[in-house]
Amino acid sequence: MIRKVVVTAAGLGTRLLPMSKELPKEMLPIFVRGKSGLVLKPLLQALFEQLYEFGFREFCFVVGRGKRAIEDHFTPDWDYIAKLNNKGKENFASEMLAFYKMVESSTIVWVNQPEPRGFGHAVLMARPFIANEPFMVCAGDTYIISSSSKFIRRMIDIFLESKVDAVILLQEVSDPKDYGVAVAEKLGSYVYRILRVVEKPKVPPSNLAIMPFYIFNPVIMDVIEGLKPGVGGEIQLTDAIQRLIDEKRDVRGILLDRDELRLDIGTPKTYWEAVRISHEYWSRSD
Repeated sequence: MIRKVVVTAAGLGTRLLPMSKELPKEMLPIFVRGKSGLVLKPLLQALFEQLYEFGFREFCFVVGRGKRAIEDHFTPDWDYIAKLNNKGKENFASEMLAFYKMVESSTIVWVNQPEPRGFGHAVLMARPFIANEPFMVCAGDTYIISSSSKFIRRMIDIFLESKVDAVILLQEVSDPKDYGVAVAEKLGSYVYRILRVVEKPKVPPSNLAIMPFYIFNPVIMDVIEGLKPGVGGEIQLTDAIQRLIDEKRDVRGILLDRDELRLDIGTPKTYWEAVRISHEYWSRSD
């Protein structure tokens, strides 16, 4: 059973400057299905609600300097709910109320990453939270539109049934140079055995891009701790996964279905696409 989730939201978001100087990129809004139609929610809230509705109740958010807006957003403000109701804005009050109830019925731990030292280092900061349990990792700037969150179910099923040390999420993309990339052996319609991974290669060895959703055994923490800085001078999670492979540990990959849509808000272009795709998707669902 996987009970804990580490959500990383500590990056500087420099590719979205000057907007991201004070507003964390994870708080940028996307369209989602609300109780009374389309609503805008911070992507991080949408991700949290997706994970909550799947069944997770224990969360560790790894944040950095300038991310106070995230903690404020995840702190229930009951006076604000009352004001919305008093102004006749019951629909908005209902949306916020549902979110606050999820927050209050969850265990949420906030961990600070003092300086941006990479995705791998951000995960390592959550070591006291995960203790000695398997856990899921999600990046706070990516959301997957997936009916009943089936991609999470596939990842967990493979992790538990195959008793592997890691499961990573994959997507076939035309130009994966800006991603971690996997070389893999296909085992089934959506299951792969990972043979090699590399971070942002100039010449990608495949079109299988690594998406920022993972499940790990706690051994990954020892591996990350022993890493030296990699691409960009940072501690890369991809390097930790490769170390697992080098140690002959079993790492599997799960491929996103074609009808599962990835929303990435890391750059102006991908954010524009995320807003467009989320609006089109949920509009069709009316």
